[in-house]
Amino acid sequence: MAQNEYDVVVIGGGPGGYTTAIRAAQLGFSTAIVESARLGGICLNWGCIPSKSLLKAAELMHLLKKTKEYGITVENVQFDFEKVVKRSRDIADKSEKGVQYLMKKNKINYIAGFGKIKKGEAGTIIEIYKDNKLAEEISAKHTIIATGSKARSFPNMNVDGKKVLSFMEAIVLDKLPESMTIIGAGAIGVEFAYFFSSFGTKITMVEMLDQILPVEDKEISDVVGREFRKLGINVLTSTTVEEIKVEKTAPNSKTEKVKVKVSGKKNEVLESDLALVAVGFTGNVENMGLEETGVNVEKGFIKVDKDYKTNVDGIYAIGDVNGPPWLAHVAAFEGVNCIEKIKGLEVPDIDYTTIPAVTFCQPQVASVGLTEKKAREMGIDVKIGKFPFSASGKARAVGETVGMVKVIFDAKYDELIGAHIVGHEASEMIAEITMAKALEATHEQIIHTVHSHPTLAESIMEAVADAYGEALNI
Repeated sequence: MAQNEYDVVVIGGGPGGYTTAIRAAQLGFSTAIVESARLGGICLNWGCIPSKSLLKAAELMHLLKKTKEYGITVENVQFDFEKVVKRSRDIADKSEKGVQYLMKKNKINYIAGFGKIKKGEAGTIIEIYKDNKLAEEISAKHTIIATGSKARSFPNMNVDGKKVLSFMEAIVLDKLPESMTIIGAGAIGVEFAYFFSSFGTKITMVEMLDQILPVEDKEISDVVGREFRKLGINVLTSTTVEEIKVEKTAPNSKTEKVKVKVSGKKNEVLESDLALVAVGFTGNVENMGLEETGVNVEKGFIKVDKDYKTNVDGIYAIGDVNGPPWLAHVAAFEGVNCIEKIKGLEVPDIDYTTIPAVTFCQPQVASVGLTEKKAREMGIDVKIGKFPFSASGKARAVGETVGMVKVIFDAKYDELIGAHIVGHEASEMIAEITMAKALEATHEQIIHTVHSHPTLAESIMEAVADAYGEALNI
């Protein structure tokens, strides 16, 4: 096979793309990966990984403010915001080098450039553009699009990258703003609110729906809302943004403020140094030759079947570009599932009811499966179990008693259909209960699994026991 001919070409080098390429190489396919920016995509370079570095710094600031509770006095706490951001960038750089190493280790040809597809006689041709010029062409029997997504924009919320930001600009600010209005209270908006607030920025959050973290169980979201208000964050729900303007503070002034006109429970104009727009995503589908090739794109996302095939033979799409859920781990699993099916392996379809989701603010939020509201709307007879961390010996010992574990069972079949955690280390705890759900564990099996004491994970066992009237510690 010639150098420019491959069994598999993956367009996009994020978690979905590079994971797919690695699995393809492991399965014996000659593989190339095309990426126009940096390997690792948004997740490693601008999202998941660097943002967790920033949030860890925010968590430390929060902890330093309450050290007296532990009998430790820390005075004159200071921070260097530029170094906080620089650390996150250094971690992103190391992560990208790690992906480069994985490409070499697995003998995957990494092609730096923008990929545009067109149909060939025996597969797909991918044109590689560098500096807006056609540099080379490669061909593939199987082309997997993994180009991810970008922040969604609206006509009345124009992002200029200077005063009105997307997450891309917000994550690399070199100066801490005194005030910020965050539009959208999903995971990204909430995480940034926690981060900037921890360092002293005055935050106002605006959410159109009636709760922050709208996709989460309301009882869980309400806990975060209460804690945010304690931190001094102004949380406005059921509030719509009508317009965003950037205006000078005075006719001859060089200082500009962002003015966000909102309507809802109260009509007002919110003024701040910066605004962050975090209101969803749209797929990266532009200028890729999809229209010319005939690939079906609906509402900004590539339409695929359960095997991630598009309507055009030999072309597939995985991850954010094919629609929600917009999660890095979903993209990676879809990529592996897709390539294993191409290989002809007998693998099950992904169970999207068993996909965990995490928001890394403090308190953390993690969930899998149905919310209580959704389960009841579906007419399911449910058993609900809850265990507050205030009743956990480990939580009291570490000083993190905010939150709870909440589980939802189908009473008829003794089936775990949903679980929700808000509190310290929720992001780590969700793995156990996701595994239990995936393995269709009954409530008895979970209760009879011995948990180490004292641990936060005992709260899962106790919540399940509570659903069936067997809790021992509440």
